[in-house]
Amino acid sequence: MSAEEEVLRIQKKLNKMSSGDGTGQEQALELLKILQKLPVDLELLTKTRIGMTVNALRKSSRDEEVISLSKTLIKNWKKFLSGSNKEKDSTSSSSSKKRDEKSDKGKEDGDQKKDKDTTDGNDAKMKEDKPSKDLQRKQSSFPAPTTTDAVRLKCRELLAAALRVDGKVIDGCASPEELAEELEEAIYAEFKNTDNRYKNRVRSRVANLRDVKNPNLRTNFIVGAITPARLAVMTAEEMASDEIKQLREQFKKEAINDAQLATVQGTKTDLLKCGKCKKRNCTYNQVQTRSADEPMTTFVLCNECGNRWKFC
Repeated sequence: MSAEEEVLRIQKKLNKMSSGDGTGQEQALELLKILQKLPVDLELLTKTRIGMTVNALRKSSRDEEVISLSKTLIKNWKKFLSGSNKEKDSTSSSSSKKRDEKSDKGKEDGDQKKDKDTTDGNDAKMKEDKPSKDLQRKQSSFPAPTTTDAVRLKCRELLAAALRVDGKVIDGCASPEELAEELEEAIYAEFKNTDNRYKNRVRSRVANLRDVKNPNLRTNFIVGAITPARLAVMTAEEMASDEIKQLREQFKKEAINDAQLATVQGTKTDLLKCGKCKKRNCTYNQVQTRSADEPMTTFVLCNECGNRWKFC
């Protein structure tokens, strides 16, 4: 079995432990020890995202040995990222130096009468600018800091709990905590604060994700069919379950029928008997609701009790 297959096997077991009730910590410790012996490199870390799995286990575990070994693994793996960033910075600095040397040579060949003091001043300015560019490059390689706002952290917890409501774990997908963080970030990006509009938006996402009658919304979000940015702005109608959507469509059709009856003057008759009040004081309308070669639909209204029915 290759190192990648072994890492994926261990990752699958750790995902179940981190999303459960905290049991199986002894087995988790053994898996982490095996993981520590494997030849994990930057490519394997990027491809399997095992670092995020170990970090999630660290947060959910109550075993001190599991927490300590998880921190050690994460610390060791971060060295790969630091080494990669240093290598990129070194390569970039070398390329920049070569370009500067070619540029200086072209200037000397093209203009021999330039003042030496001016050239020295330009060289000094380039040396002063270079550290600031390197600093910007290094800063851009680090992720944005995690929020410390108590309200936002609580909202992330509620969203993560809603994603774990059925207890199912889908292999290869991001953890509920990661998805909750991305969704909360998308909501916060719209309002820029934690006022009532922000809280109401979070509450509606939590309620719909927790709805046991609407598992499709939760599943589609976990597998990536619905992105965090999309879910953050979806309306109640868009998030509703298929059953609710069918009911709304039915109510809409009934409302259209009622509006048609109200706008078309009916014909009074005593030939029809109301099935509710048994009176023969009715008004009927005939409306073409189907194709032209089909018979018209008759809508009847009881003038006594207001009962409505239809027949073809």
